[in-house]
Amino acid sequence: MSDAHSTADFMHHVRRYLLVFVALLIGTIITVWASYIPFHHRAVNIGVALLIASCKAFLVAGFFMHLISERKMIYCIMAFTAFFFVGLMGLTLWAMGDFPFQTVFH
Repeated sequence: MSDAHSTADFMHHVRRYLLVFVALLIGTIITVWASYIPFHHRAVNIGVALLIASCKAFLVAGFFMHLISERKMIYCIMAFTAFFFVGLMGLTLWAMGDFPFQTVFH
């Protein structure tokens, strides 16, 4: 009895991984398709690509790295990491305008 139950449980996980794999393939196709759409600003292209990549990263981290079933402490640590990452990137972008007067770029 337990052998049939473990086989059904195993097949359930395999089915889930195959569905995530198909979703990642579709995400890749959408990424390539979106790269051919002529948006008027490059920032829109980058934003769309980052949105699609974030969705695909969620699928990989959530299902293949088993973060969907983790406790709340992991989400707290990930939130702090994301907060500091965004803060450091914001400081970097803010500091890009701090060049000395009459700086010449080559």
